Amino acid sequence: MPNGIVIIDKPQGWTSMDVCAKLRGILHEKRVGHAGTLDPMATGVLPVFVGQATKAVSFAEGGQKVYEAVLQLGLVTDTQDTTGETLEKRAVTVTEDEVRAALPRFLGEIEQIPPMYSAIKVNGQKLYELARKGKEVARRPRSITIHELELQEGGGAEYLLRVRCSKGTYVRTLCHDLGAALGCGGCMSSLRRTRAGSFTLQQALTMQQVLEFAAEHDPQQLLM
Repeated sequence: MPNGIVIIDKPQGWTSMDVCAKLRGILHEKRVGHAGTLDPMATGVLPVFVGQATKAVSFAEGGQKVYEAVLQLGLVTDTQDTTGETLEKRAVTVTEDEVRAALPRFLGEIEQIPPMYSAIKVNGQKLYELARKGKEVARRPRSITIHELELQEGGGAEYLLRVRCSKGTYVRTLCHDLGAALGCGGCMSSLRRTRAGSFTLQQALTMQQVLEFAAEHDPQQLLM
């Protein structure tokens, strides 16, 4: 029976559960779970636990995460990323220095209101299911920690950020809140997770690599 962990570089457009479903077929094992959901638009490190290793998922989920995210200023959407419906468009007059100066206020332990488009449950219902029906409900702020927040590059309306944060952080909410703090609104236009706990992108395999390996070898050899 296959038991172990494989780190997948999740492709864009796939849900985290899509990856698990595909691996169930490749490995012929029903017990497949992931640690730390990535939205369909996001790519990068997705630790997948197979067989007996699924018992360790809850331990792995608690680790710090590192992301590279593109902040899109001047655009506010209902999902807080560019996949959503546009709520507002504004002119962007802020400078790179002003963006850099806004970052420190989001460092450390902060309160974050989860987005409506999230899998958090309120009164037994997932928020995104309510959001799709056009409903908005009050959400309790959650305490999260932003350990590092760096501006890597950018200008005009687009900035690449590197974020090291605790479990439960919504990077698209961070982008939305940064845009609000800068007065022009903002959302997230791309997200790549480069680290989840102790697992890194260097260890990650693309789904294409997994499929190519499985075509010629026993895919169980990929499990750590």
